Amino acid sequence: MFIDSHCHLSFPELAQQLPDILAAMRQAQVDEAICICTTMEEFPAVHGLATGHAQLWSTVGVHPDTEGLREPSLEELIEKAQLPRVVAIGETGLDYYRLNGRSLADMEWQRERFRTHIRAARAVGKPLVIHTRSSSADTLRVLDEAGGEQAGGVFHCFTESADVARAAIERGYYISFSGIVSFKNAQDLRDLAKALPPDRILIETDSPYLAPVPFRGKLNTPALVPHVAKALAEALGGSVDELAAQTTANTRRLFKLPAPGGH
Repeated sequence: MFIDSHCHLSFPELAQQLPDILAAMRQAQVDEAICICTTMEEFPAVHGLATGHAQLWSTVGVHPDTEGLREPSLEELIEKAQLPRVVAIGETGLDYYRLNGRSLADMEWQRERFRTHIRAARAVGKPLVIHTRSSSADTLRVLDEAGGEQAGGVFHCFTESADVARAAIERGYYISFSGIVSFKNAQDLRDLAKALPPDRILIETDSPYLAPVPFRGKLNTPALVPHVAKALAEALGGSVDELAAQTTANTRRLFKLPAPGGH
């Protein structure tokens, strides 16, 4: 009934309780989840989740805020992206939140890493999972420069403005909402959701972070994505079942997931 379009089950706090998490997903009718890669060092674990469990899928990429670990080459991303059950490139993008005294010019290494991911996505015909924080103008600019419109993808855990959402959708991207949409101080985000085309909306947990109300501050898991759906459905004035059906269809379309039973 539900698909969690973005989670981090390879992170230690979740990996150590994977059997319980998968059981909770089944009970909550969360049929599938996309496990997101944040470093090349992490990729074997992320991919192992997908190849070991029929309800899980994998991406490959390096988070924009990651420093001091192996930089992904175009060739490596292309190679890994073509492995079974890898459905997207990312998470990638730009994050200027922690400049630590650096200028925007100093962040060219992030922009070049982002370009590499865009080129890989174009080469293999798979979508991008985009993270953007305090960097939306540059995120859109680099997408345009590197031909990101040809790849498509999703702006995950969206908290940007309506203008950024429209710009992303105009470029063929989807907008994904996390547990933040349930927070009391997120009325602007709920209002923004009403202006979006229903066929461009996804839901996610970004677990282990950002647990939705009424679990805010606790460990998040894919089993809580129905609570994201509930908050979003209330904002849109529709039913949870309708939202679940729409976002599930959207997720399958974007990531080219097979129909249920077609693993």
